Amino acid sequence: MPRTYEPIASQTLGSAAASVTFSDLPSTFTDVVVVMFTRNNNGTNAGDMAMRFNSDTGSNYSETYLYANGSTASSGRLSGSTYMPWGRSIASNATANVFAVNIAHVMSYANTNVHKTVLNSGANPLTDLVRRVGLWRSTAAITSINVYDANGANLAAGVTVSVFGIKAA
Repeated sequence: MPRTYEPIASQTLGSAAASVTFSDLPSTFTDVVVVMFTRNNNGTNAGDMAMRFNSDTGSNYSETYLYANGSTASSGRLSGSTYMPWGRSIASNATANVFAVNIAHVMSYANTNVHKTVLNSGANPLTDLVRRVGLWRSTAAITSINVYDANGANLAAGVTVSVFGIKAA
């Protein structure tokens, strides 16, 4: 069986940082997958993570989401955002050494003929989870991915972000 997930890059923060960026992504894969284990350094504010492609801060991102916290569920749509919402974060005052788990599957990231679709999942194991489908309205090949806390908190020490390439089987 061929190996389809190929490691591209990984970074674990030794100290708090505003974001993590992966630049110069190779165009040799059909898709990329971003996996992130995260907490922030804000004592009370757990929330969404954010992602930008190629440093694009324009209103070119949209999403449809499903959210659940164990007692309620909701869904919605966001259009014209300046970032791709994805995943969840855990506040620094939460249980020690517990990280949220986030996975984003970016399809056709190097294809210059289509807008980019992202399927992502995020779970704060202490409180909630979210599933999203997102769209980056650009036909540019994705050469860099920047991830950060959507609420402006720094990412905490110990956060790990990895990018994998998927080859067509």
